[in-house]
This record gives sequence, structure tokens and C-alpha cells, in this order.
Amino acid sequence: MGAAPGLLTLTAAPAVGVARWATLAGRWRERIVAGDWPSGAAIPPETELAREAGVALGTARQALSALVSDGLLERVHGRGTFVTRGLAQASMLRFFRFGPADLPDTPGATPVPHSRILARRPVRASTEQARRLGLADGARVLRVRRMRLIDGRPVLLETLWLPLPLFEPLAVLAPTDWDDLLYPMYSRRCRVTIVRAADELSFGALDAAQARALGLEAQAPAVRVEREAFDLAGRCVELRTTLGDARAFRYRAEIR
Repeated sequence: MGAAPGLLTLTAAPAVGVARWATLAGRWRERIVAGDWPSGAAIPPETELAREAGVALGTARQALSALVSDGLLERVHGRGTFVTRGLAQASMLRFFRFGPADLPDTPGATPVPHSRILARRPVRASTEQARRLGLADGARVLRVRRMRLIDGRPVLLETLWLPLPLFEPLAVLAPTDWDDLLYPMYSRRCRVTIVRAADELSFGALDAAQARALGLEAQAPAVRVEREAFDLAGRCVELRTTLGDARAFRYRAEIR
């Protein structure tokens, strides 16, 4: 008798040189990416998954642990294992301090910024953007310019490039309907779950237009944060450039 619909059984031996748990992890990854196990949903118990796949419990646990390490699954003590909801936020404000000099350096001390969409329109990706996003030369992307504000004061100027048609729902979304936090909005409106982001910092000076938008003097020192954000399938699906006042820059590292 064959496996029941929707169940995953390892009927063939894994590829030569590939551990059985790694093969299983790859197939479960495909189910997550395909949406068989939706974002935020609990997956079946380990014993049930092992039985369905026809593998030892230890093999199933290794496969699940790999997916947890990759950020696709989350273990919640006392509740089970869930498909990640992705990054709720990966705030650029961890690089900056916008407030009184004596503001406590603790989580939640920095005010939550609000967003204002300045412009958004489809454009052709540059060769470099297409390469980083894994697109063909000349592919269309949605370019978004937005301002982050604290207490009505502009603090961060951002430009984003999002591949189309993946983010087509945002191309027609009114600027006033965009959320302050983008990643939960990506998930809800575009079914794109961001699980990882990489930021690279550099320093320079603001040009006249950038300085004017941020209420700073021309050639003011600036921090430039270049971000690549990745979805469940490991694809880069967001490029972002963030500019902020270098005099508000903060950096903290704990070395043990």
C-alpha cells in the first residue's frame, strides 16, 4: 500500500555521500517553501513525522534540528515545533541613538519609529541589483523610498528594491496603507516570509537632497546600511539602503 496523500516517505536511498537526515531535511524544507506547512503553523510531532517518513526517531530529530538552525522552524518549550513567522522586525535603530544622551541603553528605550512612503514605482533593476536578487538582466523591481520618523522627526531615509511580480500587491497598495513594520506586511500581503537579513555598514556624507530630507546640513556625515533579506527558500528578495546621521551612530559588541 502506498503512502497516504500528503505524507512523506523515504522509499529510495539518499544520494551517495548525503546523510539520510539531510535528505529528509531537504524534503521537509520543500514542504515549508511550498506552503504545505504554513508560516506560524505547528508541525506534526516528531514520532509521527518519523513514522510517516519511515525513519528512526533520531534521524527525524536531526532533520528537524537542521531546519531549526536554518531558521525555518522554531521550537517553543511546552508547545511544540512551529514553522517560523519570520523576522517580525530587524530594526535599523539598533545602529542609532535618537534621543537624550542619558537615554537608558536597554531594549525598548528607543522610541518606535513610524514610516512614511515617499514614492514607489516599478523600475528596471540594474545589472548589480539583478545579480544580487537572482533575476535576469533588466527584470522589473519595485523601488520604494520611505522615511522613518520618531515623534514626527525624520531620522532614517531608505530605498528598497523588491522583485516583481513577487511583490506586485505592494505596487498597487496606497502609500497610506503601508505598515510601519515591513516584514509582517510582506508575509500578510505577498506571502513572503523573511527569515534572515545581512547588513553591511559604511560611512560617507549626505548629498544635498538626502540632507534636506533628513533635516540636516549638506555633506553631513552619514551611516549607510546596505541590507540583503532572504526568504524561506534562501532567495534574496529585498535590497535596502538606509541612510542616517553618523553622529547618532551607536555600536555595541560583547566579547567573552
